[in-house]
Amino acid sequence: MNPIRKVIALGLVSATASALAVLAPAAASAEEGDIFTLGILSDIDSANPFVGYSGSAYEVFQMEYLTLTQYAADDFTIVPGLAESWEEAPDQMSWTYNIRPGMVWSDGTPITANDAAYTFNRILNGKQESVNYYAYTSNITSVEAVDDLIFRINVDKPSPIMERLYVYILPEHIWSGIDKKEIATFENEGTPEAPIVGSGPYLMIERRPGQFIRFAANPEYFRGEPAVKEVVWRIFLNVDAMGEALKKGEIDAATDLSATVWSNLKDTPGITAVASENTYFNHIAFNTGAALVDGTPIGDGNPAVRDARVRRALSLAIDREAMTERLLQGLGTPGSTVIPPMYADLHLSPASGVEYDPALAGQLLDEAGYPLGPDGVRVGPDGQPLTLRFFGRSDGDADSEKIVEYIQAYFADVGVTLETNLVSTDVIITKYGEGKYDLYEWGWGVEPDPNYMLSAFTCANRSYEDEGAIYSTLSDSFYCNEEYDALWEEQSTETDSVRRAEIVRQMQQMLIDDMPYLVLYYPDQLSAYRSDRFTGLVSQPKENGAILFQYGTWTWDALAPVTAEAPASEGASASTSGDGSSASTPTSGSGSSSTLPFIIIGVFVVAIGVGVGLILRRRSSADLRE
Repeated sequence: MNPIRKVIALGLVSATASALAVLAPAAASAEEGDIFTLGILSDIDSANPFVGYSGSAYEVFQMEYLTLTQYAADDFTIVPGLAESWEEAPDQMSWTYNIRPGMVWSDGTPITANDAAYTFNRILNGKQESVNYYAYTSNITSVEAVDDLIFRINVDKPSPIMERLYVYILPEHIWSGIDKKEIATFENEGTPEAPIVGSGPYLMIERRPGQFIRFAANPEYFRGEPAVKEVVWRIFLNVDAMGEALKKGEIDAATDLSATVWSNLKDTPGITAVASENTYFNHIAFNTGAALVDGTPIGDGNPAVRDARVRRALSLAIDREAMTERLLQGLGTPGSTVIPPMYADLHLSPASGVEYDPALAGQLLDEAGYPLGPDGVRVGPDGQPLTLRFFGRSDGDADSEKIVEYIQAYFADVGVTLETNLVSTDVIITKYGEGKYDLYEWGWGVEPDPNYMLSAFTCANRSYEDEGAIYSTLSDSFYCNEEYDALWEEQSTETDSVRRAEIVRQMQQMLIDDMPYLVLYYPDQLSAYRSDRFTGLVSQPKENGAILFQYGTWTWDALAPVTAEAPASEGASASTSGDGSSASTPTSGSGSSSTLPFIIIGVFVVAIGVGVGLILRRRSSADLRE
């Protein structure tokens, strides 16, 4: 769903990964056909909901823990989750949620309103615990368990987000034993002997970082035990290897495919390839002036990118339309704002200031004090060439290396030199948390409600210091603008949806004008699965939506092996009923297991602190468009 947040004080970490694909171990307990193996490119940063921040980590959280309400599969409307009903008080100053009766955690302990109260209180009273959930809880004054099945939240102002609290309710009897000093390093990883205690459809039972994660079906899940008894995430270092594994039947599905690999799979017998409209955008984040939440400067960012004129100029230097067409081959659209066009009621269109205009870019750079030197490279007020450090990802996105090459060429066209490096996700986390970067490439997945995404640019979400350690939060650009903060507060309490949308669009234009993020494009979510083996994959939303990594667990709930009763599907067409339950109950049956014996080929150890230098021949953007 998002970039990744890590504790800076943890220092360098070593990670083991195979030079080729790492295959998951066969599960002794699973029957033939009861294992679904998914190929992914990015491992989780943490399985702890108070620490993890990557999209893959959030997928783990929602597989394991219910939220009070959920986004419906068909259209993102709100449907029951842990709460079967809820209501706002007449004075709009409190909300009451009625917890489903008879629900239990996977260990058999009853789920009660006390678990919800415990979770929210821990967020409201903690530092580490509040980081991921500040956007949902900033207007909450107190919470209480009225009784075992009634949970109440009190607010300081009326709020439009109280039906959309993306807060994972945790089992108090497990988490109360983890104190605030332990929370930042608590891994929350299950084992075969001690699976995670949760309420969702699947629970982690094993993890080998950089290799695989195993999940077992939860027999106590309130919609019924899933038909597929085990899910394995197999982590690949290379998108081409992941595509070949799907073709060979070594895995059952793959997501975040490149356009080339997806196109090569779409006509393969037994495989259904799905290009879904996405809630995701790729972007470049600028270091607008790294500082702690109290304003104390940190890091070593280049002063040039603190100037909004320079940032706007670099945006104008990029031909988003040409780059998108070349990279995505028609499977995506050029970017503009941080709210994707999928959310048509909120997305700013047309956006002003994201056009391709290298002449204007040069003019702005001149005005900012960076004229062209005799060698075609701009020089700063200090007489030195304008050179910026730019980090791309060596993992997690198949297109990151190509993006780095394109951006380097576009910026060279207007006289700006980039010192580029491809580094691991963990290195980027450390760099941005410490403010030791000028710009880097990444992406966000945006929730149907804009509150969380927009909160990433508030002053309150800059890094903070606690007992001598610096902790990063949601802000990876360190943007801080009091006018923007006031608008964020206004939209977070505006209950008129039309007026709120106007404020949200105003905020998007402000972000374009100030350019802490340069939004490159909105890629389609490119996934493929073995439709000759599995059925029940659900689209969210129903029309051209994602089949994997959704806002909810709709595919995990409905997934089933292909049997005589559940024949191979032509595509993702399953649906859900209005109350969020599966419209038809999948049944398990025989099929081919895709899990192979555990093999490691060419294992190597990578020190996270070492970046992979990317040396590129200086090329013009015209060369790249040929």
